[in-house]
Parts: sequence; structure tokens; C-alpha cells
Amino acid sequence: MSNLDPAPAEATCGGEAVGAPTHELLIGRDVVLGGPRGMAVSRTLPHKHRRMVGAWCFVDHYGPEEATMRVPPHPHIGLQTVSWLVRGEVLHRDSIGSEQLIRPGQLNLMTAGAGISHSEESPATVLHGAQLWVALPASDARTAPAFAHHADLPVVAKDALTATVLMGTLEGATSPARTYTPLVGAEVLGAGTLELRPDFEYAVLAFEDGPVVDGEAVPAGALVYLGTGRTELTFAGAGRTLLLGGEPFAEQIVMWWNFVGRGHDEIVAARTAWETHEAFGTVTGFDGPPLHAPELPTTPLKPRGRTR
Repeated sequence: MSNLDPAPAEATCGGEAVGAPTHELLIGRDVVLGGPRGMAVSRTLPHKHRRMVGAWCFVDHYGPEEATMRVPPHPHIGLQTVSWLVRGEVLHRDSIGSEQLIRPGQLNLMTAGAGISHSEESPATVLHGAQLWVALPASDARTAPAFAHHADLPVVAKDALTATVLMGTLEGATSPARTYTPLVGAEVLGAGTLELRPDFEYAVLAFEDGPVVDGEAVPAGALVYLGTGRTELTFAGAGRTLLLGGEPFAEQIVMWWNFVGRGHDEIVAARTAWETHEAFGTVTGFDGPPLHAPELPTTPLKPRGRTR
């Protein structure tokens, strides 16, 4: 999914250590994807105060609403895109030849690495889901692009709770999805307690009103940041959430438009390669032109820490 903000700006993350449990409610800002007539989403990461949760550096929540998703071909470098649906269906196409329809309960995972482009579209339907990015560490940031679809994911069932493990390991259940840093992502339904890793930092995204996390209600579309040092987390109330966690990301990065890099020159080179058609390949099958990259800011983009 494209990070097409009406006012594109630098967003950076990584660096500072996190030291203890906390409870920080992050309310998203409204962003339109795919141009001014595109679909509206609520973006909670990057946030004005917090950039990352582990290697998770981008969280969009959308729906439920009647909508037609139409995101033209656009490029990515240095990250993985994680697509998760609660309702509806979305067709993914990319420049390495992948074409895959995703439905609720399935995972689409695209590893951009050195560079890939993709499009996403759906018929007019009720859409509800999340689009997330995972920053790749410097050692793997230029890996070959790849795409994987996982229709069968492990489920943890305990108390009155079920958790579908999208990525990483939770309560001994390990997703087949490839990760490049220690992290976890899981959709949680119902009430109960999950065991956590104290060296991970965690956050929970609410898909709808009703969930009570860490003893407090979380409104739909909001992300609650929980910090590190926890050995368990209790879910109560009713509703669906997305648990995100990971080892605090030690590297400083710069995230601009659809690119994750390590400095200004890398971002400039990626933008130029996209606009001049020198890299990122071609997405076939999408009926329409690709997106143009926004203009770069007048000041150099600087890698910064994981919080502002």
C-alpha cells in the first residue's frame, strides 16, 4: 500500500532504548491512499511521538466501510508489507510476477528489499483491515524482493481467547512467514491472558470498539503502546485486536513516501530510479498509470531515533 499523504513529509524511526511497561494511547490521523479520491485510512505509526514498535514502523487501519480500493503501482525499498483483512478481498499484483487475492484470515507478505513495485485493488465491497510495514535491518535491506501468501496460519487457543499468529512466535506457535528481526504479530479475539517476552516492546491495535487491554478500553482504530518488561498481557471485553511486538529496533532509519533507507542520498536515488523507470520493474494487469513520487523536501532527510 502506498504512503501517499496529502502533505508528504519526513518520518524517521529507530534508536533509543525502551525500558519499562507503559500504557500510551496513540490516536491515528486520517490519510487518503491512492490520490485525493482514494480510500481513507487511519495511520497510527509513524506517530508524532513514537516511530516504531520493534521493527513495525507503519500501521494503517481502514474500515469497515463500503469502498473500492484502487492503489496504482508504486515502489518500495528496505521494508516488508504485511496485509491483513477482517472483511472483503484485495488483489495484489507486483513487479516480480505475483498475482494473489487475499481474504480474511490470510496473510500477504511482500519483502521489498532492494526494490519492488506493486498495486492493490478490490471491487466495491465492505473493506476492513490493516496494512503494516516492517523495517528491514541494514544487513538485509538490499535483499532480493519476494512475495509470499500464507492461507494457513497457526492459532493459539487458551481461556476464552484465540490468537492467529501472522508473524513470529507466540505461546509456542510459529508463523511460516519469514522475518528478519525478532518480532511477533497476531490477531486476538476474545478474553484471556497471553504470555509475552519481557525483552520485546508491544502495542495493540483495536479493529473495533470493545476490547479492553491492560485494564483499559481501546477505541476502534487506536493503537496502545505498552512498552517492554511484560511477561503477560490480559485481554477483556469484546472485539478484535492486533498484537504487535518485537525487539526494540536499534538502528536509525529514515522513512519517506514508500521508502525505508539509511540516509538522504539513498532516498533520492530510489525516487529518481522510480521516476525514470530505471528500477522497480513493471506491474502488469493493472488498468491505469503508476503513481508519481512526491517532491522531496527542501532540507536533507536525516535518520533519527525511534521516538521524536
